[in-house]
Amino acid sequence: MSDAIHGSTLIPCLRYRDTHAMIAWLCRAFGFEKHAVYDDDAGGVAHAQLVHGHGMLMLGSVRDDAFGRHIAQPDEVGGRETQCTYVIVADCRAHYEHAKAAGAVIVDDCEEKDYGGTGYSCRDPEGHLWSFGSYDPWRTE
Repeated sequence: MSDAIHGSTLIPCLRYRDTHAMIAWLCRAFGFEKHAVYDDDAGGVAHAQLVHGHGMLMLGSVRDDAFGRHIAQPDEVGGRETQCTYVIVADCRAHYEHAKAAGAVIVDDCEEKDYGGTGYSCRDPEGHLWSFGSYDPWRTE
């Protein structure tokens, strides 16, 4: 067995109520691509994988199971989150305009950041918080 790691070793996981619609929206608005989608027997999504560059997002439908009982949806906790996903994008301003036009709710406008690059934050239609920016902590100048 090889110890080689391909892609990201950290993969955010989210649950959505209308997962099929959110997969389409995340692809259209944020530029994700479907890697795998496995439907469940109830018309939802048991597991899906979306990719963006070398990163991946795993998601599935909200359900009352052992893992699901550890997760609250943003609208159940006053719209707050304890973490958000940061996605590196090449042209942050263009990404911002595209996401905004697709209906992303902007919570922090696109601006130059003190730590480098340009970035913005938004919410998707189910309220999950996202951060996008051109700052790449892996890149050394």
